[in-house]
Amino acid sequence: MSRFGAAIFGCEGLRLTADEKRFFADASPFGFILFARNVDNADQIRSLTGELRDCVGWNVPVFIDQEGGRVQRLRAPLASEWLPPLDDVIRFGDRAPEAMRLRYHIIGHELRSFGIDGNCAPMLDVARPNTHKFLRNRCYGSDLQTVTKIGQAVAQGHLDAGVLPVMKHLPGHGLAQLDSHLDLPRIAADRGALDAVDFAAFKPFSDLPLGMTAHLVFEKIDPQPATTSSKMIDVIRTDLGFEGFLMTDDISMEALSGSIEDRSSASIAAGCDAVLHCNGKLAEMQAIMEKVGAMTPQAQTRADQALTARQVPLDVDIKALHAEFEALIP
Repeated sequence: MSRFGAAIFGCEGLRLTADEKRFFADASPFGFILFARNVDNADQIRSLTGELRDCVGWNVPVFIDQEGGRVQRLRAPLASEWLPPLDDVIRFGDRAPEAMRLRYHIIGHELRSFGIDGNCAPMLDVARPNTHKFLRNRCYGSDLQTVTKIGQAVAQGHLDAGVLPVMKHLPGHGLAQLDSHLDLPRIAADRGALDAVDFAAFKPFSDLPLGMTAHLVFEKIDPQPATTSSKMIDVIRTDLGFEGFLMTDDISMEALSGSIEDRSSASIAAGCDAVLHCNGKLAEMQAIMEKVGAMTPQAQTRADQALTARQVPLDVDIKALHAEFEALIP
């Protein structure tokens, strides 16, 4: 019998309400995710991550989006400030893989200090000239080789820090010219072109513990968005070889149509292991759990396996890591 609900949830504010505590204890989600609305100061963040774990009764993973640059939930003085990822890759040139490993080791160290042990990175989408501006400078490069090298460095930096990396956005978001937070991107590229670049970027990462879907349509494969398409989940599982735990991108994003609960049940039916719901609205979370319930046995197995990748961080001097990073600046 599955121990976890098939969901990863946000929460509303800086502390849990009594209603949230009761709901989370009953729902037993696989994880939680924090946003800027949930962070104020160091003690408050530690108290909140402790509350989340206390209410479910185990060391549940707590995730965040801490890419650096525009997508960075923790800001100074709580955490280091960073350029957008693509800006750093460009400025470091040949030194970029080592610089990015150090960057995300530092990020991971900072997250762990607050009780956060999962980060939604690396982002393996291959940038194009027309990639939507919301996404483009969050990418690591515009060619397959660069994205692969940087992605491997980013993943290693997280693992060294004891933080679970969540690769995104499977099976590739780089061709999107719309922001999926607001609209549904449609990709007209044929299968051969996708296999050569966008899908290929994820193949070297099939052994990572967790992945996140993309909310976009690959028109030559299936008219349904990838998150709710069994054909696209099969591409991820079979063609890309990803055997890890697969969560949706935020199920409340406007790229998807229908009710929150119907989107959620469709994603689980398509083959996702858990629904990611980020806005912290309790009524929506309750509706989701009524639809999706507990994880499938297969999802539970993948969840258990993913948790084994959450290891004790390397013992490091964080000031020395910063010094190593800065010494690489051209």
